[in-house]
Order: sequence, then C-alpha cells, then structure tokens
Amino acid sequence: MIVLNTYEDLRKAYEELSPLLNKRREGHAGIPTPHKRELLVCGGTGCHSSESLELMQALQAAVDEQSIDAKVVQVGCFGFCAQGPIVQVMPDNVFYVQVKMTDIPDIIETHLKGGEPIERLLFVDPASGEVQHDHASMAFYEKQERISLRNCGLIDPESFEECLAAGGYLALAQALETTTPDQVVQVIKDSGLRGRGGGGFPTGLKWDLCRRSPGTEKYVICNADEGDPGAFMDRSILEGDPHSIVEAMIIAGYAIGANDGLIYIRAEYPLAVNRLRIAIREAEEAQLLGDNILGSGFNFHLRIVLGAGAFVCGEETALIRSCEGHRGEPTRKPPFPAQSGFRGKPTNVNNVETLVNIPIILTKGADWYSSIGTESSKGTKVFALAGTINNIGLVEVPMGTTLREIIYDIGGGIPNNKAFKAVQTGGPSGGVITEADLDTPIDYESLKKIGSMMGSGGMIVMDEDNDMVDIARFYLEFTTAESCGKCTPCRVGTTRIHEMLETLLAQEGDEMLLTKLHNLCLTVEDTALCALGQTAPNPVLSTMKYFPEEYLRYARREVKKSYWIDPEVCIGCTKCKRVCPVECITGSVKKAHVIDENACIACGACAAACPVQAIHKPK
Repeated sequence: MIVLNTYEDLRKAYEELSPLLNKRREGHAGIPTPHKRELLVCGGTGCHSSESLELMQALQAAVDEQSIDAKVVQVGCFGFCAQGPIVQVMPDNVFYVQVKMTDIPDIIETHLKGGEPIERLLFVDPASGEVQHDHASMAFYEKQERISLRNCGLIDPESFEECLAAGGYLALAQALETTTPDQVVQVIKDSGLRGRGGGGFPTGLKWDLCRRSPGTEKYVICNADEGDPGAFMDRSILEGDPHSIVEAMIIAGYAIGANDGLIYIRAEYPLAVNRLRIAIREAEEAQLLGDNILGSGFNFHLRIVLGAGAFVCGEETALIRSCEGHRGEPTRKPPFPAQSGFRGKPTNVNNVETLVNIPIILTKGADWYSSIGTESSKGTKVFALAGTINNIGLVEVPMGTTLREIIYDIGGGIPNNKAFKAVQTGGPSGGVITEADLDTPIDYESLKKIGSMMGSGGMIVMDEDNDMVDIARFYLEFTTAESCGKCTPCRVGTTRIHEMLETLLAQEGDEMLLTKLHNLCLTVEDTALCALGQTAPNPVLSTMKYFPEEYLRYARREVKKSYWIDPEVCIGCTKCKRVCPVECITGSVKKAHVIDENACIACGACAAACPVQAIHKPK
C-alpha cells in the first residue's frame, strides 16, 4: 500500500511510475518496461456487454500458458464504441476492433509470436476503404482533442499506481503546497471553464459565490446523474478515470472551504459506482482523502449517494433534495445552492465533465486552457455521438468545431448512403438542427441561436427515414414519464402535449390541433418551475419549425400507415409472415409477400425479421 504523507512523497512516486506509462502513451520501445508488450483491452460498460472482460481474462490466460512476455491491461473506454471490444497492442501501436474470443489464437500466434498484425481485425475506414493500424490516424480520432478523456483508454482505472503514473493528485498537491483557495478560484475563473451539465454557467464564478457565502459548514457535490437518452459521457469518465473526479472534488473543497463531498450517481451505473468506490478507498489508504491531506492541515471526506434514476435529479436543487433523503423535486431559486443547498448550507454542484477538467487546468495553467475553444466557450466538449451515423462513440472536440466536422469527418457520415436529415443536440431538452445549420460552430451561444442547446452532450443523428413527429413523441414520452409532478405546467402540460402527438400519429387530428399543440408548448415553456419542464417542449417546437410539412401530413391524414414490401427484393422466406402479430402478411414460399395496409399496425416486427431489408417503414 502506498502512503503519501507529503508533497515530496507524491512527487517521488510520480517520477518512479511515470516512465512506464510514457511508453504506453507514446509507443516508444526504448523505455524500460517489465513486459515486451501490453495489450490494452477496453473495460467500459459497452465493451463489457460484448464480453471484453471475458476476452481480457482469456487473453491473459493464453499469454501465461505460452510464457509470452506480455501483459493484458484493462483500461477505460477508447471512445470508438461501435467497434468494441477493442484491443490495442503496445508499443506496436496496433488497434484491433470488434475482437472476439475466437480471435485469441491468431493474436497469440500471428502477432505476439510472429510479429505481424492481423489485417482482418484492423479498422477499415467506411469512406476511403483504407485499412488503418494506428488509431491516431483514423478520421474518428484525428480531429479530436482528448482533455476530459485524457486518461480513458490509457490507464487501468482500478490501479492506484497507474493513476499516480498519469500525474494523479499532482494538481491537488500543488494547490495545497503553493496556492491559496482564492488563487485556485481565480485560476478557474481565468481559464474560462463553464459548466458542462447544460447551462454553461462559469465554473470559477460559481466557486467564488460559494466561497464567499457565510458559514463554516459547506459542501461539494458531483452531479453524476446522467439521464439523457443516448448520453454516456460522464459514465465513461467515471469508469475510465475515477481518481480525477476524486482529486477535483478535494480541490473544489479546498477552494470553497468545504470539508465534505458527495458524489450523486445513478444506481444503474454499477461499473462506475464500483470503480469510484475503489478510487475513494485507495485515496483514503494513501492519505490523500481524509484528515490532514499531504500534511497541509486540510481535511476532506467523500461519500457516494446512489440515485434511483430520476431524470429531474439532474437539476441541482432536485439532486440536493434527493441527497437529503427527500423526494427529488426542484425548488425555486433564489436562494441558489451556493447560498443554501445541502442541509441548508452553501453547496457547490458541478457535473462530472466539468470536474475532470479541474486538475489539468491547475497543472497546465489557465492560459493553456483558455487558448482552446472560442471567445465565449473555452476548452473542449465531449459528445455521445449516436443514431444513424457510421462511427458511433464518444467524441471530444475543441469548442468551435462545426457540426459538419463531427458528423462527416469524425462520425464518418450517414450509413447506406442515406441523406442526412437532422441532428438532435441537448437530449430531450434540446432541439433539432438541419442541413442549413451544419456549419454552425459548437458553443453555448451559437447553438442557442439556432434553437438548440449544448446540454450535457448527447448528439443523435437522424437520416431521411426518421419521422420527425415520431421523434418529438419519443422525447415527450420520456419527459412526461420523468416529470416529478410538482408543478402543473410540467405534470399536466407535458402529458397533454404527448397526447396531442399521439393523436396526430394516429391520424385522428386536424390543423386546429397543430395550433393548440404549438400554443401549449409555449405555455409550458413559460410557466414550468424548473429546466426540465421549461425545455420539455423544445423537441416539438424545433421539429414544427423545421419540418412543418410532416406535421401537416399527419394533420391532413395523408401519411401511409402500414409497412410495405419491395417485391423486387423479397425472397419469400416467410419470416415476416411468421412474426406478424395481426397476421396481415400473405404470400407463399419463395414468392414475394404482400402486407394488407388496412390491417397493418406498423409495429415493425416484420422489418426486424426480414433478412434482406425488403420491408420498409411507412412514409
């Protein structure tokens, strides 16, 4: 067990451990290491679900059995989630994708013994068709700048030694040794860091307000209640680099004068919770967390609070009530949490992505950080890129990068040569952005101008086949279910909006209903208590603005409701016929089948079962 009593102890540990990680980071074969090769295996939730943990164990067993000079290391998320499980062989710098258990013999014999990369496991760029060995040259990574994700895919998140080798806790030691709390706050102010949870409030100003609030009992809370559909940025950071969050919270506590912290995380993130618990225990054992940290006289204690998965608890006042053991409902502001938060005491709340930037800002300086991004939005932003896009995964880019660059250069464009239709940013609180605005630089103000928002970082791409009225219904179904019910505009208003969308989709509405729908959205937007209700109508308002013709087609009852089968493609396998719950498909074996449009309920079971994609969605 490593015990670090002073700044000098920490510096010495870093100097001893960092050379091993430098070899992994840079792929330099000349740096001494205990093993000739390291096989870095993605250990994030996405890859775990594809058996990466079993793959890692089987790889290590095979390496040990054949006495190969190599070590298998579980690391955090590489970001290229659609290509998992991922195995990176270092220092060869060979990046294998979609690795299966059956590939292990080839990795052992061909690569580790023979020294030759396995071509079929390398990534093939969908645009150029080129086979790529080094992930740094891939279009997916080329325009990224990984600051928040700097240690994800690099270190073993369950190893305290690797955390120290990556420079963990050096920023904390520097702050305690050479910097006053006011100076720490000023550095964060000067960096231009803004909250990454949605609103973009200046982080340094938030810290300053809390620091100046009267009282000796204060709290720091990490908001890890990531609830947007399709969002997994915070989860990946917690799974891949938990010590950075622990370190950042200690620094925040020192800066604002708090001795206690809470990490509020949803219980549906078991891997992140487990790794956080390991990190907290390791920090406590090393005496980096607790009393008299690094001999400075500063005390800070940290605990985890599990949330039940309520989306509204992403709002800081609802989150605080949940931490107190109450029902998660928002409260009116003012007073703000910086004045009266947890247990009525001054409280600073930041989300995971905001906090992970704190240590590196203190290490590299405010000028370095503020040189990245735009005039009003500094640094980088992590997005969960999903939907109808070739390269699904986590993307971290400098503020000011355009949507077109993310979707086409990093994301690889739309699959199957389909046309781009829209991208939803900001999750259920955001809005759709169309082709006309794809060259908009991503920053807080620019996205607001075109009717969307940054949000926590969800980015869902849609193609020509997506029905925008149905997309709006999906998001309203979510926000209606997640409303805490405290205020009438949100509790009743979102329910009525959802009902109106259902009526339209059933082709039982009319053009008057569209007027009522629009007016109700504006009313809810103006009168709801918290941001969940105020932003809930955004998906409807933005889709009505940019795709009015789709709403009119439903209002005029002109939409074809049934699926249909292309007779030129259908092979007559009968699979669609067998799964149809209303038996509306007819046809014999090896003959083109037909769907009865009047009987079809558009459930999509037939399309999912078709092996040749002969069945198409209603339009």
